[in-house]
Amino acid sequence: TTATSGGQQGQSSLYFNGFTVDLHGNIKFPILGEINVLGYTIKEIEEQVKNELLKQYFKETAEIFVTVKLAGLRYTVTGEVGGTGVYTLYQDRVNIIEALANAGDIKNTGDRTDVLVIRQYPNGQQIHHIDLTDVAAMKSPYYYIQPNDMILVKPLKRKALGAGETASQTITTIASIFSVLVSTYFLTRNL
Repeated sequence: TTATSGGQQGQSSLYFNGFTVDLHGNIKFPILGEINVLGYTIKEIEEQVKNELLKQYFKETAEIFVTVKLAGLRYTVTGEVGGTGVYTLYQDRVNIIEALANAGDIKNTGDRTDVLVIRQYPNGQQIHHIDLTDVAAMKSPYYYIQPNDMILVKPLKRKALGAGETASQTITTIASIFSVLVSTYFLTRNL
């Protein structure tokens, strides 16, 4: 591993110096060969790698330490947010609120009551709904994002109608339309 000037490992260096998991859940190690980690937790993967090292290269009494980390949590945010795009956070756990805040937060025209989390599974993608205005969202299995999640913030109905971003803009738009209609009525009636 590469150390930074402060003596700690650089977060992004894990991505470049680590081992990747392929689409089938396999990690290819130069010495150990291929190990399948699909469906395992980080702790279980650490034990699996440790056991392979003990079995193939060390005595069973050897004291070895294996650390497994995600090289970054990559996710995509689109819809009514400050900045759409693909983001990577170098943390083990990120909740949906942190992910959205990293993307510039939800705009005033975004629907916080029905945020979509599109998650990758071995058999395809599934769409999950989460209401960020409800405290119960913190207990949702979709509150913490996973690698390659897509977060979609839908627009509010007023945005789709083009009436305005805030209540005052909506009222102003409706008043303007009403005044044009009344003016047109009186002008055509006097002709």
